[in-house]
Amino acid sequence: MGLVYVKLNIIISNENEICMRLEIKKGINQNQIINGVGNLDQDSLSKALSLQEQQNSGANKVLIIEENEILNISVLFELIKKFSIQQVLYIGSSLEETLHNCRSFLNINALINSKAFQDLSKKSILILCEEKDSLVKVSNLLVEKVHQTRLEINLDHIKHNFEFYKSLLEHKTKVMAVIKAFAYGSGSAEVARLLESAQVDYLAVAYSDEGVALRKEGISTPIMVMNPSLSDAHYLMKYDLEPEIYSAEQLKHYHQAYQNSDKRLRLHLMLNTGMNRLGFDESGISELIKTIRDLKNLQIRGISSHLAASDNQNEKEFTLKQFNSFTHLADLISSQLDEKPLYHVLNSGGITRYPEFQFDMVRLGIGLHGIEVNHKFHSKLKVPSTLKTIISQVREINAAETIGYGRVGKAEKNMKMAVIAIGYADGYSRAFSQGHGHVLVRGNLVPIVGNVCMDMAMIDITGIQAKEGDEVIVFGENLNIELLAKWSQTIPYEILTNVSSRVNRVFFQD
Repeated sequence: MGLVYVKLNIIISNENEICMRLEIKKGINQNQIINGVGNLDQDSLSKALSLQEQQNSGANKVLIIEENEILNISVLFELIKKFSIQQVLYIGSSLEETLHNCRSFLNINALINSKAFQDLSKKSILILCEEKDSLVKVSNLLVEKVHQTRLEINLDHIKHNFEFYKSLLEHKTKVMAVIKAFAYGSGSAEVARLLESAQVDYLAVAYSDEGVALRKEGISTPIMVMNPSLSDAHYLMKYDLEPEIYSAEQLKHYHQAYQNSDKRLRLHLMLNTGMNRLGFDESGISELIKTIRDLKNLQIRGISSHLAASDNQNEKEFTLKQFNSFTHLADLISSQLDEKPLYHVLNSGGITRYPEFQFDMVRLGIGLHGIEVNHKFHSKLKVPSTLKTIISQVREINAAETIGYGRVGKAEKNMKMAVIAIGYADGYSRAFSQGHGHVLVRGNLVPIVGNVCMDMAMIDITGIQAKEGDEVIVFGENLNIELLAKWSQTIPYEILTNVSSRVNRVFFQD
């Protein structure tokens, strides 16, 4: 479980707006911890409880809440009932009404010394305190320590992008959200829960273990596995995953496994129309149709293909040939079936360039993350992800001194240098070394100096009033991923998916 911040706006009497930040952290004893500090009104508490419900994988929900002058006790109990909170630990003296699942403590020390607090295990725990010191005292006893480099993801922005792409489609067209590779580096379970609440029709993952992990997190949306292996049949059946079949051998193998279990094989067929990666070739379609006729207990849920160059206007003729080939082959197969499968070909780039070929369903991947590969609707999308780190140390470097491994970083004059807590083990490529990459410090774009190390990198902050502990933006709304991709001669997909699993994921909702 990554770290999550949620902004809740609370209006108080001096008409200033206070921002309550909720954080979700991985806790000890397999707990999930969500915490926040500040005054709570009914709307704010409701939003916090809604987040707990959305991001809960099925654990019992616990609310630890400190007495608050703004929140009415009767309202508190109404919300406890509404959101089915199994246990409430209340800090304060004004609690008069009692519920069977509520316990009161006069102060923080009484709470943390109680058996109820010490026995918390495998729970989703929402902690809301009026004072920061109280929150820190309670939450520090429950959370695991975390790496200071973090990837912050605004879930509202992902939802906005999802809804924007849906607005380009016909009302009947379904959406399959591709959340393979840890949801393009963002966090599979959290993004899947968000999309499920937004009523996405399908999810797609690359490998079966990704689908299994989502099912274990409580995700019930249909899941297609794009590259299943022959050894995956047991997991596909147990966790109700739909393989995308790309060979006759694979189809027969899975069918045999499902026959032995008396379960129906629900699948998608992948056709190769020019990508020349996975899929049935045109020459094998007749054999495929014969195999489908011979095999019983199949349900072909979808027929798909993959566009090779949907983002390249110069390849329009080739792409149109792919569409024509797909339609011809898919119709041949469908004509032999009792029920027409869902046709799906378009990826994010195809949705914006070839909407006339949306068929029954589209596959939305990189577009969820604010990248519009055709640059037609770039201004309509919102950037969800910001990669941040901190300055670990600041030092003065004399002219002619060298910096880092290989002594390739040379100071041409006296300079101020900072070490930042990110390196190639975090996914920050060595391609950014020696000034090829830049980061933002206090709004200033500054270059990488020397070689990027495994856990650290060095930057030139000469002339900038920066200090140890200051925040550093690696990429985000004001330093876009496309620019980093250009600096390192790669594509935005690689920048996103390279962010290491040891980097904490931080999720926002406004």
